[in-house]
Amino acid sequence: MAFKTQEDDGDVLGEINVTPLVDVMLVLLVVFIVTAPLLTNAVHVNLPKTAETAPPEEKAPVYLSVDAQGKVFIDKREIAVDAVENELKTRQAADPELALNLNADEGVQYGVVAKVMAAIERAGITKLSVLTAPS
Repeated sequence: MAFKTQEDDGDVLGEINVTPLVDVMLVLLVVFIVTAPLLTNAVHVNLPKTAETAPPEEKAPVYLSVDAQGKVFIDKREIAVDAVENELKTRQAADPELALNLNADEGVQYGVVAKVMAAIERAGITKLSVLTAPS
């Protein structure tokens, strides 16, 4: 604070009291030191040594596409809408972990996509991804 008395020569005292700042910083440092060890939730264990194993094989998903004209394709091979269910059942029997990606053109009629999705459900496919484009 700057005080002026009658005896001063007009000089203004300009000092900043840093003691409260140092106090606050020391309190924050103590809080950080105390809480830093608590932030790690890891349990330290000694893991047993084993032989290396190969990573699990990632299977490529099956792509089912519906174009703007309502034609249905399974992995770029055209198929009739009525045959989709039987084809998917055959593929599901060969691979129980079958993953299916559904691509449908935004201009296709809703009825065609609804028929395809019903066929997918009747075929027993549980891993279905409906693909869209980001806006």
